[in-house]
Amino acid sequence: MMHKHCFEALDRTMRDVLHFVNEDSANRTFGGKILVFGGDFRTILPVVPKGSRQDIVSAVINSSYLWSHCDGTIGEDNDGYAEVDIPYEMLLKSNCDLIATIVQSTFPNFTGGVIDGSCFHSSAVLAPTLEVVNEVNQYLFDLTIGEGKRYYSSNTACKAYGSNTVGSPVMLMRNIDHTLGLCNGTRLVVTRLTEHVVEGNILTRPNARTKVLIARMTIMPSDTRLPFKFNRRQFTLMLSYAMTINKSQAQTLSNVGLILRK
Repeated sequence: MMHKHCFEALDRTMRDVLHFVNEDSANRTFGGKILVFGGDFRTILPVVPKGSRQDIVSAVINSSYLWSHCDGTIGEDNDGYAEVDIPYEMLLKSNCDLIATIVQSTFPNFTGGVIDGSCFHSSAVLAPTLEVVNEVNQYLFDLTIGEGKRYYSSNTACKAYGSNTVGSPVMLMRNIDHTLGLCNGTRLVVTRLTEHVVEGNILTRPNARTKVLIARMTIMPSDTRLPFKFNRRQFTLMLSYAMTINKSQAQTLSNVGLILRK
């Protein structure tokens, strides 16, 4: 996720420092030291504020002169891409609606009126991009039986209870209480919608089935380029019938539908 300039600066620094010990280090990548790169830039690209698609692509490590000196992992070809053979029996057969097919396979017990969220435990649809995630979430949300409630975020410059249950899975987008497992990426199933809080049961272990209340949070953007400071007050939740592959990391899932359109 780091900009390629970070790695190039480290490369030049190590060459300058280590050449006092070994003059040949000035001509060797990272001064001759071995570095191991972790993460996957194909899942999450570097953030380039107000950057175009070309700006973002050119900021990735494989656009740097350093990439030609990197060895791929086991199973990857010379271009650094791994080939994975998916068994034929794991592929779903769809002649029309791809979203409907994978939803029926991943949530076979989903009826649209479920309240306890039992069909969402250890099951999720995974997709590489938020665009597909939103498409799956909207498809299942449209099938959900029950009254919904719309919550609006509120931006301000710095100076009664509902009775309907919902049953939709949601995901926290902020760290709230680590001891209770309420962290960025924690999934819950909504059990009650009220005016000021959302009640839900945690889906992810080790605090699965624990009932919690999620309140609105006041967030202040940290972007120093903004000409003024403002607060945003909102529920830090989003629908989570589907989620990105990145968000699924560190979660235990026994039933997964994977959308790979490209």
